[in-house]
Amino acid sequence: MTSPDTPTRGPARPGPYVISGILIALAIVMPLLVPMYASWDPALWGIPFFYWYQLLWVFIASGLLAVAYVIMRNEDRRRRAEVRGRRDA
Repeated sequence: MTSPDTPTRGPARPGPYVISGILIALAIVMPLLVPMYASWDPALWGIPFFYWYQLLWVFIASGLLAVAYVIMRNEDRRRRAEVRGRRDA
């Protein structure tokens, strides 16, 4: 068992956290900019732009969140591997 002073992860790099934060912020902020898409045209199969744009952002946001998750998972694995490498040496 490890002692409370033994780290479980190595030092963090800021890059993955910044990129993930930007992706998540984009997924949240873009649908909130209602004046940007509050119109009827261009209609898609008779559906006003207002509605299909919001639905499109459901899929875009899920993709952005999936990318952010993969980035953070890889960063966490890198940090854990760094500690294991130090412990084995």
